[in-house]
Amino acid sequence: MQIKAAVVQEVGAPFTLTDVELGEPGPDEVLVKIAGVGVCHTDLAVKEGHLPFPLPGVLGHEGAGTVVAAGTAVTEVAVGDQVAISFNSCSNCPRCAVGEPAYCHNFLEYNFGGVRPDGSSGLSAGGTELGGNFFGQSSLATHALAHERNVVKLPAGVPVDIAGPLGCGIQTGAGAVMNSLDVQPGSSVVVTGAGAVGLSAVLAAVVRDASHIIAVDLQEGRRKLALELGATHAIDPTAGELAEQIRAIVPAGVDYAIDTTAVGPVVEQLLAAVAMRGKVGLIGVPADPQAVFTVGLLQPQLVGMTIRGIVEGDADPKTFIPYLLDLHRQGRFPFDKLITKYPFDQINEAVEAQHRGDALKVVLTP
Repeated sequence: MQIKAAVVQEVGAPFTLTDVELGEPGPDEVLVKIAGVGVCHTDLAVKEGHLPFPLPGVLGHEGAGTVVAAGTAVTEVAVGDQVAISFNSCSNCPRCAVGEPAYCHNFLEYNFGGVRPDGSSGLSAGGTELGGNFFGQSSLATHALAHERNVVKLPAGVPVDIAGPLGCGIQTGAGAVMNSLDVQPGSSVVVTGAGAVGLSAVLAAVVRDASHIIAVDLQEGRRKLALELGATHAIDPTAGELAEQIRAIVPAGVDYAIDTTAVGPVVEQLLAAVAMRGKVGLIGVPADPQAVFTVGLLQPQLVGMTIRGIVEGDADPKTFIPYLLDLHRQGRFPFDKLITKYPFDQINEAVEAQHRGDALKVVLTP
């Protein structure tokens, strides 16, 4: 079938709305009519060449919509079901076998390889095959092929057009708090970077009843929103040494620190602000894959510090997305306050708005 998709022709090029041919779903695939798709930092990192993916290609990995066709082997969802689409995984490796699909041994191949497991992409334009199957979906389009493995059926009443970011950015921030670091009630948490991922972590820390929730961001508007969402403190990192500002609030240091910036000096300041036996979670994607931060070999030993890399919030989307939606239904996880909707044909304008900070989490509606 012919669809519209936002194609990236080459590294650094803008998104171009293009007529694209989309193949039929394979036995374990579903065809989803997209109601809304989030624009994630990872999409933009690939677009700018910071992460690998074959171009020209179609990105997008926070899609949600309605199943309009299903392969012969699909049993978990059916035509007419509304779904959110998350990252893909193999289901067979040791990590998948123990319920940790975010650390699938084949994660790069299944999410960044540009093709399905059978070697086809399912997408072409003008007779040229495009990079597809991005995170098992390539959902910056009016329709997307996804796998039964990485779609999650949505309960009745969920606003499907804004559910897509639960599949990556929002579950990453929330999962860092709830799964990876397992933040405990009455503890202290600092989050550097109050974008969609960071503020999702703030929302999760509120759910976990943390006593001190400190958001750090350069933009005043984001700091204000963090306080509205439940942060107890908001820090401007330009107002003084970050570690000193954090310890002015929690003199003994914070129990948990989460970085979404991937900026080396910021991470170093977090390490200096961590309490005895504190935990640090790293979830930012660096612009430079070789970016580093410095930590002395003695410092982690002296304080018993844990430094943890985090992918997708250690989430199993099949269970974690429904959990977050149930919290949202109860009014305890208002992730909708992070979202600004734009028409799909304004994708480049939406990306610029997100870059300027005029929008926190863009969702495009075809």
